[in-house]
Amino acid sequence: MIKIALAGNPNCGKTMLFNTLTGSNQYVGNWAGVTVEAKEGRLRDEQDVIIADLPGIYSLSPYTPEEVVARNYLINEEPDVILNIIDGTNLERNLYLTTQLCEIGIPVVMAINMIDIVKRNGDIINLDEISEHFGCVCFEISALKGTGVKKCAKKAVELARTNKGVPPIHHSFDDRVESALHFISAMLPDGTDMLHKRYFATKIFERDSLVSADFPDCESIIRDVEKYYDDDSESIIADQRYKYITSCIDECRTKSGKIPISDRIDSFVTNKYLSLPIFVLIMFGVYYISVSVFGGFADYISDNLFGESGLKLIAAQFLSSINCAGWLISLITDGIIAGVGSVLSFVPQIVVLFIFLSFLEDCGYMSRIAFIMDRLFRKFGLSGKSFIPILVGTGCGVPGIMSSRTIENVNERRMTIITTTFIPCGAKLPVISLIASGLFSKAWWVAPCAYFIGIASIISSGIILKKTRLFSGDTSPFVMELPNYHMPTIRSVARATWDRSLGYVKKAGTIILLASCAVWFLSDFGFYNGRFGMVSRMDNSILAYLGNIAEVIFVPLGFGTWQAAVATLLGLVAKEEIVGVFGVLYGSIGEGFTALSGFSFLIFNLLCAPCVAAMGAIRKEMNSFKWTAFAIGYQCCFAYFVSFCIYRIGLLFAGGRLTPSTVIAFSALAFFAFMLLRKAPKNSRLPEKETVNAA
Repeated sequence: MIKIALAGNPNCGKTMLFNTLTGSNQYVGNWAGVTVEAKEGRLRDEQDVIIADLPGIYSLSPYTPEEVVARNYLINEEPDVILNIIDGTNLERNLYLTTQLCEIGIPVVMAINMIDIVKRNGDIINLDEISEHFGCVCFEISALKGTGVKKCAKKAVELARTNKGVPPIHHSFDDRVESALHFISAMLPDGTDMLHKRYFATKIFERDSLVSADFPDCESIIRDVEKYYDDDSESIIADQRYKYITSCIDECRTKSGKIPISDRIDSFVTNKYLSLPIFVLIMFGVYYISVSVFGGFADYISDNLFGESGLKLIAAQFLSSINCAGWLISLITDGIIAGVGSVLSFVPQIVVLFIFLSFLEDCGYMSRIAFIMDRLFRKFGLSGKSFIPILVGTGCGVPGIMSSRTIENVNERRMTIITTTFIPCGAKLPVISLIASGLFSKAWWVAPCAYFIGIASIISSGIILKKTRLFSGDTSPFVMELPNYHMPTIRSVARATWDRSLGYVKKAGTIILLASCAVWFLSDFGFYNGRFGMVSRMDNSILAYLGNIAEVIFVPLGFGTWQAAVATLLGLVAKEEIVGVFGVLYGSIGEGFTALSGFSFLIFNLLCAPCVAAMGAIRKEMNSFKWTAFAIGYQCCFAYFVSFCIYRIGLLFAGGRLTPSTVIAFSALAFFAFMLLRKAPKNSRLPEKETVNAA
């Protein structure tokens, strides 16, 4: 088998190239020690060629889990060829990684991506000059349009089969540094691969934490060089790499002098004063169109396809005609069709939401949002990196929680994990739509309001938690490469939408199906007159008995019925199941709620602990039962506080009387304001350290 590793900076188009090269032949790789998602795939029409999509990285230094994973794969797995994807609009930053890849000793094929944008800007890149400087075959490609992709991949396979072991040219540092590297190379064990000696010598010189500890004898050599340059060894290497890159680019590229269109758009979109209003308007439009405009489709599907005149009627007539038992007819019509159907009826809205999100991600706008929100989040103890998991969480909370791995600061990572699921994910959209259509006549403000309440909850939680001794400390810096704007292809948007929507439908066909069957059984069976069996009244069912025990918890929030209690508890299995429960237990949502209690119910279920899968992800990322319990406990308490204040204060403004509950709500609100505005206490604890497992 031939192994080709795709390596490049974040947002260089690497993943798009990987999808183009592998198509549907992708699978999750099983790499030893991997702490981030590892993708592999077989090259189209080449069953003996495996392509590994390495995490996007800026260097091979062990600063982040992604960098550790990428370098361990390159060193330990020894792929036959490295396909280095380079953003042609930002050669300086991208070639820094290239200089390190060339030192490993594995053949490299360079793919200058986004060449269509380069040409549109009027710039010229001389491929022959780049090839001569780095000793690599170089191609112009556009992963978005597919230009040059096949030719580039073909050359990589050809190089792997015919020139295996021929390393690219590594550049030379200053004489004094080269002399130090020569002495360090001589100290390496005799069994060290000659192709890797240059790489290891450089890493030892940089005092790489994963390598240098084994070679203390080299310290005197490194200190002599540092004294000569009056700088630390890592900065010396970085400075000389960039000097070399600058000299290469002066010969390899001709700039047109025009201001790129992305810069012109950014002057407006990332403007200090306009950026946040623009973001609010965009997300308002996304949720308004997804929920309000397309809400009619959900109602039509629910009433006509899965309703009394649709599949339920057809299934009941067919099953009766073949003399099926009454309980089986009830299970299929009232349990499966009503429960699963109520969830599936929201597929059009889910698809529309994912189309918008995929478009915003692909065009490059979402990267700007992380940059924009860094200004805001930094004031509240979080960095822009914390907003990236939140953006991912709009699709699903599980990958959102997992993407917090990119945050190096352990306190910020924990805060991000705790607050990420406050943002409405795709599974919560049916709940929002159900409340908006059933209690607010599809009011335009309900869905955007739910989204921005999630954002406000994240910000306020960040302020409060950062002022506690558990999370206090300096906010880590945020550096991010902003990709150029481009028009996404229909194919890329359709693929992302399909993958996300398919996950929603699969959940409806598995977890929701089982949960709906369980709800049907528990709501149709119980003890009556000392006997167990099907009951004519749902109030006598097992589910009603269990719900009556739990409903007392939610009485202060305005939805103290056993049906609402059951829906909330089963929402911990899967948020979509809240809709499924309503499909089985209620004829219409208006039977058990007022507008105010329904809104309180919505907010509680949006902010409380997420589904079981997301809680499992929290447990895995926290790697601690204590911190997992704290995260889930905080989410539930925060949700209870917000819903309680909304309902109790809302009753007062709706013409109610001042009651002890209202006084408690105002007191809780005052305490919340105090926690937001108080000064952070002095932290006497030493900052917590965390070791990256580089196994």
